[in-house]
Amino acid sequence: MVGECLADIKPVEVPGAVTRVAGVSQAGKSLVAFPGGGPANIAVGLARLGVPVAFAGRFAREGLGPWLLDHVTGSGVDTSFSVASPSPATIALVTMGEAGGATYAFYGPGTADWQWSLDELPDAQALAGHEPPVVAVHTGSLATALDPGAEVLAGWLGKLRRDCGVTLSYDPNVRPGLMPMDRMVSRVEAFVGLSDLVKVSLDDLEALYPGRDAERIAGRWLEGRPGVVVVTMGADGAMAWSRSGSRGMCPAPKVDVTDTIGAGDSFMSALLAHFLEQGQLSYAALAELPEPELGSALRRAITASAITCTRSGANPPTAAELAGFEQHWQQK
Repeated sequence: MVGECLADIKPVEVPGAVTRVAGVSQAGKSLVAFPGGGPANIAVGLARLGVPVAFAGRFAREGLGPWLLDHVTGSGVDTSFSVASPSPATIALVTMGEAGGATYAFYGPGTADWQWSLDELPDAQALAGHEPPVVAVHTGSLATALDPGAEVLAGWLGKLRRDCGVTLSYDPNVRPGLMPMDRMVSRVEAFVGLSDLVKVSLDDLEALYPGRDAERIAGRWLEGRPGVVVVTMGADGAMAWSRSGSRGMCPAPKVDVTDTIGAGDSFMSALLAHFLEQGQLSYAALAELPEPELGSALRRAITASAITCTRSGANPPTAAELAGFEQHWQQK
């Protein structure tokens, strides 16, 4: 995993507390910090599913940085590829909407997460020499959107594409308003063109290509590099298409939603774990996946996402929790 590890600051109601604003009484709330950042969440999710995983991030030396680093390492993630930064950690202020949906206001980008230089990133030899050897690299979210780091990551992934056989996966996790959308579209398409596996949400696609059909966009992307493109649709489940023409789909289980923070990241971690366990985490295997295999992968990923939606903050399930929920779902 390569990318950001930041602090999500979420308003949480304090039972029994009351504040007065402009003379009006209202329920009291506190701002509570949760570890976040798409790539870091996915790394933690993989570790909880029993997958050996390393995370390359830029952690602030002071302030929130040590707390974020402790969260990642304490979850069983190898951080030997990460670096310390004199810049502060990134903060995302979360605003909760209806049905637990979240929007984010980011305090950056002059923060640690976006200042990558090429010499800070592991080369093909370092990845191959790691124990266990790195077989796949995932990135996405703000790390692939905000400069100067995004351009550095694009060049680094292109070099990995040429120099070694690791599988590359990508989740754009688009945040409208951070840059002009025409630049965002070209940047997303550049990363898609480097990737073997792409996961994108319906909201991402609507932001990038307003009014366009998701299946047509996935089909166009598959004409380039990816072996599989997955589109998540929130409460409506997810769909996937392989380069060979297979199509899979899976509905989402009904759950009581606390919030949706980290749900897409839990989906991605479970998807990667499933493909790895099945020996399918390579371009050749992904491109030829039949419909039943796509459906099985989506079911596992949606289950992890659903569990995360029942919790506050980005809190992916363990392998035991995932297996228990799947068994309960199958019995319904």
